[in-house]
Amino acid sequence: MQHIKSKKIEGIIDQIIDQYLYADRSERPWIIGFSGGKDSTVLLTLVWIALQRIREQLPFPFQLKRKVYVVCNDTMVENPILADYVQDVLKKIDEEARNQDLPVFVKRTTPKLEETFWINIIGKGYPVPNNSFRWCTDKLKIRPTSSFLLEQINEMGEAIVLLGTRYDESATRERSIKKNEVQGRRLSKHSNTPNTYVYAPIKELLLEEIWYIINAVPSPWGYDNAILFQIYADASADDYECPTVVTDKKHGSCGQSRFGCWTCTVVKNDKSMNSLVNNGRNWMQPLLDFRIRLVENRNIPENRMDTRRNGQQAINDDGENRGTYTIEYRYKVLIDLLNIQKEIQKERPDITLINNQELIAIQVIWNRDMYFDHTVSEAYKQIYGRDISTNNIKTLDHTEKRIIQEVCKDDMNYYDLIDNLISLQETKTLLITKYGLHNDIERRIGKFATGKAI
Repeated sequence: MQHIKSKKIEGIIDQIIDQYLYADRSERPWIIGFSGGKDSTVLLTLVWIALQRIREQLPFPFQLKRKVYVVCNDTMVENPILADYVQDVLKKIDEEARNQDLPVFVKRTTPKLEETFWINIIGKGYPVPNNSFRWCTDKLKIRPTSSFLLEQINEMGEAIVLLGTRYDESATRERSIKKNEVQGRRLSKHSNTPNTYVYAPIKELLLEEIWYIINAVPSPWGYDNAILFQIYADASADDYECPTVVTDKKHGSCGQSRFGCWTCTVVKNDKSMNSLVNNGRNWMQPLLDFRIRLVENRNIPENRMDTRRNGQQAINDDGENRGTYTIEYRYKVLIDLLNIQKEIQKERPDITLINNQELIAIQVIWNRDMYFDHTVSEAYKQIYGRDISTNNIKTLDHTEKRIIQEVCKDDMNYYDLIDNLISLQETKTLLITKYGLHNDIERRIGKFATGKAI
């Protein structure tokens, strides 16, 4: 049985065992939010070791009945380096949980299609997030995980969320943890979700102890922690050296970088991405440059409409537009993104920055916004030289288009109208339901009859 040379860490494992078996006799599931970063890795490591010891030490009646869910939320715009690592780790966790007969279950969550980053930016025209309009956290992170959490509550009545938060992270984080904890109790009520409790087993661990566990304690699911250590080392800012408990000569320094979305426009400078590029991941430079362009172009009035999507006027005191992005700018961003994706795929063909489902859904939104001057398939073919895979969408072939053009040759405006209406019908097949199709058709016909959108 694996023993760790630290009374403090061994004490945390004993506490986890006690909480799992004795302090709480219910079978309320444990839900671990797993990002693949250092803190969530350490949290899962200690829980896993606790489960192994319960399995080895106790007779059958005390077997592992409580399920432990390892929930990883993919925002679909994660830092590609960490995203690849997390995918490999989750696969190993899933395999080893079965091999070791542990009640550990991997669950991956993603935003709903209509709430992904690119659907909001390129499809709906929302300005990229900033500190005053930080819509991304809710849509990309909180909602997907909350949906899974609510499923467990509906099934079991209650659930316990295990967090890898620590006092040592920052003064703000320490205040946040202490604000919600109850003196003398391990569990505290979740601040937002009813029938949910929070348990933070590693809250008192220091950064040195986190790195000690990663470097000195073999991964109980059999993955090489040196890979994670190297990712942090490569992502460390040049002026930062984290105080690591050295376990061999290679562990002289490491990073405390935070990994997030590669598209993050909330932070002024993505230090981890810059450091990764400076440490040899040169293929990521176009991602950094693109992110900078997103920030620089955010508040240019020419890129913005004078209304929001709900029709509310959005003009500031200087008469500048502050509404959603214009459709022309959205098209420009799409072209830029596809160019970068194609360039990166020359070296990393496994990386997808925007998937086909998102591309097709963007076309649906553009059609509903009565924009037909450019299409997503046109942009895709311009960049890749081939048609985008649209699976079940039936589009008009050249012969069908020629016949309609001949019928409408006396007034090609009618051809444009018919072509637009067919586009609306075709893209609706993506949504399975025809909800909203009637209104969309009425709006397009109204625009044709009056010369303006209604």
